[in-house]
Amino acid sequence: QVQVVESGGGLVQAGGSLRLSCTASGTIFSINGMGWYRQTPGKLRESVATITRDEITNYADSVKGRFTISADKAKNTVYLQMNSLKPEDTAVYYCQFDVRLRLWSGPSYYWGQGTQVTVSS
Repeated sequence: QVQVVESGGGLVQAGGSLRLSCTASGTIFSINGMGWYRQTPGKLRESVATITRDEITNYADSVKGRFTISADKAKNTVYLQMNSLKPEDTAVYYCQFDVRLRLWSGPSYYWGQGTQVTVSS
């Protein structure tokens, strides 16, 4: 089984910075990609940033130029550096790992437990 644990998050003033981390552990053959998503009450979970195993990144328009996703493949860890935070960035942030558990298996998706990010104005 795969466990995914997030850390970081918290309360910050507008214009401030936070860094989220997320680590996957367990029996993983390979990682296809990783991503960060966020959700606010009453809304669907939305993609914030993703990174492939070839380190190709993609960002939501609302965070381009402010957020940076990166990964340490040796540690099975993905990071989200968030700068110039805005009150509208307030949400629960979730990480996701897209992995292959065995050589012959298809993709499996695992989510972190979620971490609250609150940006005060």
